[in-house]
This record gives sequence, structure tokens and C-alpha cells, in this order.
Amino acid sequence: MSDILELIKARDPEQKEFHQAVQEVMGTVQPVLDRHPEYRQTAILERVTEPERVIMFRVPWMDDQGQVHVNRGFRIEMNSAIGPYKGGLRFHPSVNLSILKFLAYEQVFKNALTTLPMGGGKGGSDFDPKGKSDDEVMRFCQSFMTELSRHIGPNTDVPAGDIGVGAREIGYLFGMYKRLRNEFTGVLTGKSLAWGGSLIRPEATGYGSVYFASEMLATRNETLEGKTCLVSGSGNVAQFTTEKLIELGAKVITLSDSSGYIYDEEGIDRDKLEFVKHLKNIRRGRMKDYVDKYPGAVYTQTDAASDHNPLWNHNADCAFPSATENEVWKKDASNLISNGVYVVCEGANMPSTPEAIDIFLDKKILYAPGKAANAGGVAVSGLEMAQNSMRLSWPREEVNSRLMMIMKSIHQTCLNAAEEYGHAGNYMAGANIAGFVKVVNAMLDQGLV
Repeated sequence: MSDILELIKARDPEQKEFHQAVQEVMGTVQPVLDRHPEYRQTAILERVTEPERVIMFRVPWMDDQGQVHVNRGFRIEMNSAIGPYKGGLRFHPSVNLSILKFLAYEQVFKNALTTLPMGGGKGGSDFDPKGKSDDEVMRFCQSFMTELSRHIGPNTDVPAGDIGVGAREIGYLFGMYKRLRNEFTGVLTGKSLAWGGSLIRPEATGYGSVYFASEMLATRNETLEGKTCLVSGSGNVAQFTTEKLIELGAKVITLSDSSGYIYDEEGIDRDKLEFVKHLKNIRRGRMKDYVDKYPGAVYTQTDAASDHNPLWNHNADCAFPSATENEVWKKDASNLISNGVYVVCEGANMPSTPEAIDIFLDKKILYAPGKAANAGGVAVSGLEMAQNSMRLSWPREEVNSRLMMIMKSIHQTCLNAAEEYGHAGNYMAGANIAGFVKVVNAMLDQGLV
């Protein structure tokens, strides 16, 4: 195991996020390797940690003043053992090869847990849509898709949205793909309802995270009703996590963006959440504007260079990290435990550092890793793919029911795998083991490819 990690670090020494993701999975699958020596004999670890394909390209585009800019575009096609590559596109200045490889690697096992036939991939660009006009975003998306269209398709690779890629961007990307390929297919998910999108898709990641937390609490004969919750982020995942928590009787007291966070002791009700949705989705404003509308709340500016985030230092029962990777540090984990939090359910991808995870596991709280808890988004993307293939649209109740069943299934799968391999009650080990076994067994079935 350590030899594989050292090989990966020596080959790509700068890819810290990817190293972290691999180490987290490898640290829990040792019992599987001990039981299945054929995995080592066929170099399965080396194969599952190396992308099948890495695509990198330039994206030239012109701003409204006629100035030409050049960004980098990426697509990591990580593993297609159980289906076509599936995973989002992220447009954010932080995007680089390491972050996308970590996301693609996580996506492989997350998708395997959904029970749907999807492989794992991820892509994006260091382009920042923030502050750009609609025309500038459109020109960028069209340039990006001009190259990406060569490598994707409904039976090959099906991208979706992620940070910085919402309904607007998906629309521009799909329009360009359709024009280039002269075909109307389900090549992207997260589309608008009028032209192939699925009901519940915008809500799916946030709703799914809350459904998973409900399943964890049910193992202790508890519900979310009356629970006080900390939620980070203010984008799609955070908004719909908050919406479902309110619906189930919980009280959400925090939301955030990259500049800071708001603490609303009274709780964020439906009217306040609607304001946040308008603020972030329509006005594209900042969370500090929340306190102008609701002066009873407190806004705190945060320091990205700090080793902790004060958002995680409030009395609560549950925490839903729903912003970005590595947003919960060791000190944050200690603060959460000290303030009474005993449920941590990750809506973002790998939001907790290894040191924070160690604390959660040591204290035996209910901790759900992102590859299990936030799988609702890609699960409904898979349902959107199915609807596109059949040229039909399921009603909201059916999609939501299927989402709930999938999250319930993922929860039970994690528990069963953890129990079978000596990690009873450890959702992180269960998720890693269940996803790993499904993917590598498919790889072995298909020979040395």
C-alpha cells in the first residue's frame, strides 16, 4: 500500500489533493486486499489510481471589450469499468490537474455506490464566471465545448455542472455541442426542464445529503426535527440542504461564501432562504448583504489562510459542509465536537482534512463522507440520462422517491461493507470498500485494459 502511495507521489509530486484522496481510500481497503490477493497480482491498485485518459486544452475567448483571453480546459476520464464517464465540470480559478484528478477519483467510487451504471470523470477550467457578463460566459462556454465535444457523448462521457457551472453554463455548452455534432442527445445533465432536464436535479445533492443524515440518525432512533444545523456554502448544494432541513423541522443557523459567513441565531426560515436564492442565483451578490436585509444576523469575514473557520464554532447538533474541499480543519473538528455536534454529513467533495476525519472517527460521531452523502446529485444525473434515453420525463414525486431509495440503499451498503470487513459503524470505510470492490471486480472481469 505504502509503495503505491510513494509511486504516485514520486510521479506527480505537486498533486497534493489527489494524494489526499488516494490515501483516504487506500487507508481503509487493506482488509479487502488481504482477502483478495488477485488484486495485487493484477496490479489493480496501480490501475485504479491512474486515469484512463487525461485531456488538457487551451480555451481562447474574447471579452466584451474585444480583449482575447486564454484559459486552460481539462477533462479527466478516470474509470469506465461500470459505465460511461460521469462527473461535473468546474469553472473556478483554483482548478488544476490535481484538484480535478482528486474529484474524478472520488467520483469513480461515488458513482459505483449509486447502483447506476456510471463510471467516473471530472473536468473544468480555471475560468472564473464571477463578474463576467452573460455574453462573455457564452463565448467562453462555446470555445470550451469546441474542443470538449471531440471527447464526450451520451455513451462515452456525460459531464454535468459543478462549482461555477449552473443552468446558464450548461445551456451554452449544450447549444454548442448540438450545433457542432448536429444531434440532440443526453450528452450533458443538469439541463433545463424544457429541453431534457430532470425534476429534482438542482435539489438532488442537497436533498440527498439530508436524506443520508436522516438514515444515520435513524440508527439511533432519532430524526432531524428540532436539530440545530450548521451549513457552509450558499450555492446550489447549501441552498437545497437548507431547504430540506427546514422542511424536516431542523433549524439552520449559518451559510457562507468565499468571503465570510452569516450566523442567524433565530434560524434561516423559508422567506430568508428565498432571499438567499435570489441574492446568489439572480443578483450574484455576497452573503454579507444578508445582514442588510436581516440585521438580527451577524456577518463574519473569514481568512482563507487561517487554519480554522469560525463558522464551525457554534453550538449545534449537525454540520453539513457544503462548500468546497478541505474547509473543515483539525481545529474546526475539535470545535464541532466541543459545541455538541455529533452528526457531520458532507455535501461537498472531501471537505474535511484527514486530521479532522481522524477526530470524527475517534469520537465515534455519525460521520458521512462526501462520496456517500453527496451522491444524490450524480444519482439524479443518472436518472436524467435514463429519461433522456427513453425520451420521457418522470414526475417530481417519482424522481424524489427514487432519490430517497438510492440514498437509503447507499446508507445500507456502507453499513454492510463496514461490518463485513471489520469496520462496523464506520461510514467512510464502508463507502470506500463498497465502491472499491464493485469497480475493481468489474475491471478484472474485463481483462487487462
